[in-house]
Amino acid sequence: MHTPATLVRGGTSKCWLFNQVDVPAGRGELESLLVSAYGSTDPVELDGVGGATPTTSKAAVVGAAPDAGVDVDYLFAQVGIGTGSVEWTSNCGNCATGVALYAVAKGMVAITGDRTRVVMRNTNTGAVLEGLVDTTGGVVHHFGRQTVPGTRAGGVAVGLTFRDPAGGTTGSLLPTGQAVQGLPVAGAEPVRVSMVDAGAPVVLVDALGAGRDGAVPLERMAADVPWLRTVRHTAAPLMGLLKPGQEPGDAVPKVGLVGPPVPYTTTLGERIAAEDYDISVRMLSMNAPHPAIGLTSAVAVAAAGLVEDSVVCRTAGGPTDEWLRLGTPAGIVAVRCTDVRDGLPQRVTVQRAARLLADARIYVPGTGGSQAA
Repeated sequence: MHTPATLVRGGTSKCWLFNQVDVPAGRGELESLLVSAYGSTDPVELDGVGGATPTTSKAAVVGAAPDAGVDVDYLFAQVGIGTGSVEWTSNCGNCATGVALYAVAKGMVAITGDRTRVVMRNTNTGAVLEGLVDTTGGVVHHFGRQTVPGTRAGGVAVGLTFRDPAGGTTGSLLPTGQAVQGLPVAGAEPVRVSMVDAGAPVVLVDALGAGRDGAVPLERMAADVPWLRTVRHTAAPLMGLLKPGQEPGDAVPKVGLVGPPVPYTTTLGERIAAEDYDISVRMLSMNAPHPAIGLTSAVAVAAAGLVEDSVVCRTAGGPTDEWLRLGTPAGIVAVRCTDVRDGLPQRVTVQRAARLLADARIYVPGTGGSQAA
């Protein structure tokens, strides 16, 4: 069997996009298809199209939205590496950036001059996003000059906005009702954290208070992964993300370290001065250090910056204004909160880039195709 698909780069992720008419509607059948197509049972995904890293083993199924006011729905899949499984509970802003460009390129949304707005709904979480795609001259562009931290390669400019992101999963920006609290981790002294739900549920650790470095290089952050996983698993039930008896997963809540700005060198060798940004952030992507920051995590960090006494607010020296500059391993990511009502941002925007890389037919083993004897 073969399945049509399009490979996109959205921001610092790569994602295979499938039109919903080309894949099974049932979640179980779809998961089987993705596991086979990606070679997900193999830790290097050699016999498949998976990229063998959390940021390149992603997929989304895209289709026309049935409701007025939304152009396309997309179901996001984080395909496990070496696990033979798919995680369905989260969203990916970088992939959403690619979905916006894909929707325009494939004629799912009509071009409207030099900028084309695509309203997307992530069906995993219910989040609604807007992608403002560069269609200068009234045409689709396959190449562009917009760059993002983490790669020097240019792409088509896409402004990605999360609409009313607070409480999308748990119903509240602060699921525990507290801006900051002590979290006991593995029987040790409690560490100061903020548990926030905006864009995605996220637990943010005060790095200095925990005796850790919020600006640590990626290769050294690997040593903190087991401890950060414990933080995630400890926070999950407190945030209402686990049912009684349910085993904790490694997708939500997202987890990371927040620290003060210090001089550092990015993964591309660029020197960043402390005065160039507001806070340092180091996040996990599943069980690996994120090479930059997931956009849903960036939204949560920016929303936390508006909350008095949160880890982000304290580290930044007070409640942040419209812009918050995040120092990530790949460089500075600027996030903009606008239309703030009662401390809750109605719109959170990040400037991104996307590029269509390939249209393909993926040959999927074990799904009915002919095989040599």
